[in-house]
Amino acid sequence: MSGNILNLAAAPPPMAARSTRLPKSLLYSIFARIGGWGLDTDAFETLRASYHGGFLGKAIAYDNRQDEIPASKIQSLRWHPVRLLSSLDRPYYYGAKKKYLDWIASRQLATGRYDLFHSWSGDCLESLRVAQRMGIPSIVEIPTWHRDFAERVAPRTEPRLSKERTPLGRWKNELVLRSERSIEEYDLGTLLLVLSEKAADTFRESGIAKEKLFYLPRGVDVERFKPGTRPPLFRAIFSGALIERKGIHLLLDAWHRLNLNNAELWLLGSVHEQAKAHLKKFWRDNIRLIGFARDVEKYLNQATIHVFPSQLEGSAKVTYEAAACGLPQVVTRESGDVVRDGIDGIIVPPGDVDAVAGAIEHFYRHPEVIAEMAVAARQRVVENFTWDHFRERLLGAYERVGTL
Repeated sequence: MSGNILNLAAAPPPMAARSTRLPKSLLYSIFARIGGWGLDTDAFETLRASYHGGFLGKAIAYDNRQDEIPASKIQSLRWHPVRLLSSLDRPYYYGAKKKYLDWIASRQLATGRYDLFHSWSGDCLESLRVAQRMGIPSIVEIPTWHRDFAERVAPRTEPRLSKERTPLGRWKNELVLRSERSIEEYDLGTLLLVLSEKAADTFRESGIAKEKLFYLPRGVDVERFKPGTRPPLFRAIFSGALIERKGIHLLLDAWHRLNLNNAELWLLGSVHEQAKAHLKKFWRDNIRLIGFARDVEKYLNQATIHVFPSQLEGSAKVTYEAAACGLPQVVTRESGDVVRDGIDGIIVPPGDVDAVAGAIEHFYRHPEVIAEMAVAARQRVVENFTWDHFRERLLGAYERVGTL
């Protein structure tokens, strides 16, 4: 794993040399849309790799919002029958949607038309069972960490099992996605895609063989996300959902302690209930609450630094976006592998308010460091983390899975 990270810029083999090792027909499924923003972009870039590689059989997703890949290659579940259950509480409704996606994919696999299956953790248990029975290699993409480790940092609140002794009560219990489902998917998948070294560590420490892990960092559109004009004052920005898992409470506490002059903090993202008490407790007049925005680049390229002291991520996409905008960053190792400590940002321990405050103050007092790191940050993503890099690495995963 470390070798992959240390050699990010290594040139991939030419397509002609690798074509004989690639699959002939891929089935891809995802609980998202193809084309758009966020995970929808990841899905689109994934399909571009297989479509232009000549081996995309079919993709199954909940909508198709692009026109580069023919619609005949994508089965859209936009008008799915699970809509009839939308009145159920979220855990039940989302569970039903994921299981419906899985059911559709498993039926496709059973046709025998495909020689590789690629899906996401939580979306594909039944499909993986079919793939194993039919001897079809499979890839499971992991958005964060091994479920056992993730639960220790940010426990999910799963609904209790219904005590209704009725067919409806038993059926509702079946809809909820339990943690055990992900664990079985890890076992069944031929190859697991992990987004960072930290994520890989959680799998190795859980007993998963390193040969079963493949390092696949994300990409970023470096034409959309690019440096802007540095503001006349010191402006820190946080981009992401305002939740404790992403460290918003740590940042607010640190900012309140510093009480910097001629400085401001922008908070870009949806305000969740758990952040409201922290906002009230640590509020200062130089904090600007922007809220959710899709044009993230508009705000990032007006900032001085990006602060993201997350406690649990696979590889936070905003760290790629901020680096592409030439922003030095204050992050944790848990945020991913984009930032190199002392080169294009400062890495702080998770949960350490003093370290967050110290890093922000260091940038505040040393504008020359900001200027140097800004150049290094932009260069980092241009040379290692474009979507072209992502697709080439993904092709390497498709080659690798056939050898296991």
